[in-house]
Amino acid sequence: MYYRLFVLLPCLNLIFLSSISEGYSLSKAFQEVDRAVVMILTTGREYSKVRPGKQVATSGLGSGVIISKDGLVMTAAHVVQVADEVVVEFLGGERVSAKVVGAATLADVALLKLNDLPEEIVPAELGDSDNVSIGEEIFVVGAPYGVTHTLTVGHISGRRVPKTFCNQIMPVEFLQTDAAINQGNSGGPMFSMDGKVIGIVSHFLSQSGGFEGLGFAASINTAKELLLRQRPFWTGLEVYAVSGALAKALNVPQESGLLIQRVADGSPGHYLGLRPGMIRIRIGNEEILIGGDIILEIHGIVISANPEQSCRIRETMAETADGDLIDVKVLREGKTMHLSTPK
Repeated sequence: MYYRLFVLLPCLNLIFLSSISEGYSLSKAFQEVDRAVVMILTTGREYSKVRPGKQVATSGLGSGVIISKDGLVMTAAHVVQVADEVVVEFLGGERVSAKVVGAATLADVALLKLNDLPEEIVPAELGDSDNVSIGEEIFVVGAPYGVTHTLTVGHISGRRVPKTFCNQIMPVEFLQTDAAINQGNSGGPMFSMDGKVIGIVSHFLSQSGGFEGLGFAASINTAKELLLRQRPFWTGLEVYAVSGALAKALNVPQESGLLIQRVADGSPGHYLGLRPGMIRIRIGNEEILIGGDIILEIHGIVISANPEQSCRIRETMAETADGDLIDVKVLREGKTMHLSTPK
């Protein structure tokens, strides 16, 4: 018995020392990257659910990560897509306003630019998500429910690539994880254990409303391609595609259109003069706003359920440069009209 214990002691020591080392490494990695993690605070407007036709102020929160010393911040597109104002809060509590400079809603990633630079700005290092394997341990830092700089730990549970379209050179990829993700984590960084950003937190799937072990983050290689190499066009719009019976009910003079739901102040959609919906209706399990503009054409390309038409519009908008004219045809109060403005 004593002999067996004597033989096991070295193994027990190794296990004990290994667990201390791993804990220390995680703590050290967290301390090194925490200053690069920020909370995103947004304000906006929407039409009241109890007082039809009256707009009320809204607020939202998410997370983000500083990626450059000149003030670029990555976050989730859905956090800032229709925000009138965006404010970034740093570790020490300092707040700086920011503007959206690019968003890719398909991958749920967006790029912000700080309007002012804090005295000391510490960007995170971007990793290579292609080198991440299923089963690897990762950690997430963010502001779940506004509780800032919260650390959660988990593993890469899978790699998910939705069906590609429009001849994408690089498919959008999401990293699945069991690390706890809740409201407010959206847009926050997912780190490898060596402290490099490998993903931008997007969403979680749940039947209870709380986290159930199914979280997803856009891979950092996807984010780099869409936000840094391509710099996609930010519209500042939330739209709802209408077709079939609903299009007929709204008197849309073609098979499909884009019903405007919300428009962010200061966005291209705002400067076009697009009007959002104001009357709430429920269709099945979805609640939408009607009464706003319905986009029929963009740069002369008809809105259609045909994927080829959608791809043409995406390609046209991707090629639009600053200062170029944007032209849309809309249905407003039963009449068609053209709206245009420089980008």
